[in-house]
Amino acid sequence: MSKRRTWATFGTVTMLNFLRGGEGAASRITTNPAQCGGRPCVRGMRIRVTDVLDLLGEGLSPAEILEELPDLEAEDVRACVQFARRRVDHPVLAG
Repeated sequence: MSKRRTWATFGTVTMLNFLRGGEGAASRITTNPAQCGGRPCVRGMRIRVTDVLDLLGEGLSPAEILEELPDLEAEDVRACVQFARRRVDHPVLAG
């Protein structure tokens, strides 16, 4: 039986390493106007990026998310976070 980890036990350094690795969001996050209202999803499945981010926001570790959503891979969770980071990381022009 695997030990469940929380954010407190997951560790900041481990989480940073988790987020740095992998192929990124470009190939894993998809949008389809006919699926989930055109919201970004993971690899064409009906698992929205916001679903994964909500679970992270509730304090689940990436390992716990993979247990909750067994169709996901670790790279998918990483891609969701990278996708969200890119969406909010833009300059705001003051006028």
